[in-house]
Amino acid sequence: MDLKSGGYLIIDQTEALTTVDVNTGGYVGARNFDDTIFKTNLEAAQAIARQMRLRNLGGIIIADFIDMAHDEHREQVLEELNKQLKRDRVKTMAGTFSQLGLVEMTRKRTRESLAHMLCEACPVCQGKGSVKTVRSVAYEILREILREARQFNPKEFRVVANPDVIDLLLDEESQHLAGLSDFIQKPISLQSEGALAQEQYDIVLL
Repeated sequence: MDLKSGGYLIIDQTEALTTVDVNTGGYVGARNFDDTIFKTNLEAAQAIARQMRLRNLGGIIIADFIDMAHDEHREQVLEELNKQLKRDRVKTMAGTFSQLGLVEMTRKRTRESLAHMLCEACPVCQGKGSVKTVRSVAYEILREILREARQFNPKEFRVVANPDVIDLLLDEESQHLAGLSDFIQKPISLQSEGALAQEQYDIVLL
């Protein structure tokens, strides 16, 4: 979220904790860079406390302020943060600055956060924010076939996967696929399924 001064916050919420990264953006201080950092952090302290209330953030919250050179600036930012946190009806506690400019806070969980109420995990990446490459999925399939061949004794293994994964197994990884088939002494057939996402696949024992 943007700050009035030109700086901005990046709020990243995970199951374990929430991180808030403070950035100066395009804001240039009137006197020097130290002034820029101090004013941005001061405004960020106010915004962080407000966002914690609005988003109903709970659990551990780590605020990554921009590193300040002067102790008095850190003290004033922390004082402002604690002042704003006192306005919160939910029990909230804040520690002191670490050497890396981090402040750890805890806020009692009262209900699901706003993000959890309004959003759901991406069906493709399961909320991770990234997906495995086609090649990574192909190698995972080969390893899974080997594991299953050690436990089961089917007549054939059939791989049902995304078309891009199947194409890679038929082309660049065809020798690896053939070598695996020879090693386990079982045929491996491939079936392309466009409805499957890149990371999704099934290995059918026939």
